[in-house]
Amino acid sequence: MKVLVTGGAGFIGSHLVRQLLAAGHEATVLDNVSTGSWQHLPAGRDTCNCWEADMRDKHVREKIEQGRFDIIVHLAGQSMVDISIKDPEFDASENIMGTVNILEAARHSGVKRVIFASTAAAYGDVTEDRLPIRESEKLAPMSFYGLTKVTVEKYLKLYHDLYGLDYVALRFANVYGERQGDTGEGGVISIFAKRIAKGQDITVFGDGRQTRDFIYAGDIAAGIIAAMITGKANTVYNLSTQTETSLLELIELMGKAAGRTVEPKFAAPREGDINRSVLCHEAAVQNLDWQPQMDLAEGLSRTISYFKGC
Repeated sequence: MKVLVTGGAGFIGSHLVRQLLAAGHEATVLDNVSTGSWQHLPAGRDTCNCWEADMRDKHVREKIEQGRFDIIVHLAGQSMVDISIKDPEFDASENIMGTVNILEAARHSGVKRVIFASTAAAYGDVTEDRLPIRESEKLAPMSFYGLTKVTVEKYLKLYHDLYGLDYVALRFANVYGERQGDTGEGGVISIFAKRIAKGQDITVFGDGRQTRDFIYAGDIAAGIIAAMITGKANTVYNLSTQTETSLLELIELMGKAAGRTVEPKFAAPREGDINRSVLCHEAAVQNLDWQPQMDLAEGLSRTISYFKGC
């Protein structure tokens, strides 16, 4: 299939492009490289069609329409909670208006399906008795970032209802892996991995018993490709491991991967931090014929090895 990947030079996008090419798909990447890099792609820009542009530009819409893509995977956007709170206008401009520009291009050019990168932040702080979180959980985002993602999910549904544009929205757990920056929802691993790779100290905010659901970027990419072909579209799926890992357990595994004991420093908990987080992935397993494959210890080993080589 002919696939456009917005944000394809970024962290998750670079994993996805590799899998798309390996599966024989034709990939085009749209990225303004404000946070990504063309060097994230295998062989750089020579691997696939690469468009360096802002998704909000009107000429980008025209170019997409001329491209006649089968699928658009929409990964581009503002992904930092703190930035969304400091600058809600910028967050909305990228995540809502940028997406509308992409959706308009899709509906006017016969795109069969849009795959959208949503987030576990859509759920907000869910009580522990509701874990693991299912897709039916009430949406209560605690940041403008989460709010814009929820808003785009509603845009996708209405575009389907009004124009017949198929979609799948994927709410990611905490994603980690090679080529990750110190941003986004899985950024704690890349922050720790860079410091551990350099032999530096790491700091944990809180007692380290808080849990997260860490999923390897390659498994996310496989889930996206599964969403491209599923017969059960026009809905939302969680992509996760459905496994809680505490920060203390994470640090122990990272120390083993680095071949040394890591003794973290501790600081006061940060306001607004969630104590426990884990997503239910049963719907994705059943309807996308998908399973996360990467063992956390192996994924962390790959991630630390990558950062050691940087």
